[in-house]
Amino acid sequence: MVTKIYEDKVSLGRAAAEQAASSLREAIKKTGRARIIAATGASQFEFLDALTAKPDIEWAKVEMFHLDEYIGLQVSHPASFRKYLRERLIDKTGITKYHFLEGEGDVPAMVRKVSAELTAAPVDIAFVGIGENGHLAFNDPPADFKTEEPYIIVELDEPCRRQQVGEGWFNSLSDVPKRAISMSVRQILKAKEILVVVPDARKAQAVKSCIEGPISPLAPASILREHANTTVFLDKLSSALLSSQSKGNTA
Repeated sequence: MVTKIYEDKVSLGRAAAEQAASSLREAIKKTGRARIIAATGASQFEFLDALTAKPDIEWAKVEMFHLDEYIGLQVSHPASFRKYLRERLIDKTGITKYHFLEGEGDVPAMVRKVSAELTAAPVDIAFVGIGENGHLAFNDPPADFKTEEPYIIVELDEPCRRQQVGEGWFNSLSDVPKRAISMSVRQILKAKEILVVVPDARKAQAVKSCIEGPISPLAPASILREHANTTVFLDKLSSALLSSQSKGNTA
């Protein structure tokens, strides 16, 4: 794992977008396409703004999957991750091949369908974040580090749900769904490259636990340290609790 630290979330987002764009171009050059996993949430705003503004990415050759989605939430709801990805990534780039997790209807059947599509070929790059409780996608602690299922149905813990209220997606805790679809930890680790975008002071304790603490289901994103090609992008606020040894490259 490589850790890079930037002055603020804007410079962090630009740097992560530069690396992401380079990886996308390289994958398309090698195989004629790029398969990606895209994260959502407030932490990804600056990164996606910078990435979608990058030139010379053949977005028509990009196939997108997303990490997670609430169960029972309409796509029109402001907190819908499908709505988020359409507005912040798909509509801005012209991606035509994408696989949405539908949180309504026959969820198990949908999970089987999207799982089959996801595992049909390797994923080139995954964009992820780290939750305030250390979650990776919607794998809240204690996360399942063993299942090989590509997508799983999970129960969201209260700290995770409170984060969604704090970010402004819901008016109150009672409005936040209690169940969601999440890409599994093992499936995320199968991506050839993982870019982790984590700004803001509210993530500092989770960053410290996942980078300096034991690799444990109690700090789900700590598992990323086992991946051979992971880069973590932090700003001064999110990295504030790290020891000098962990801070790696500061830009």
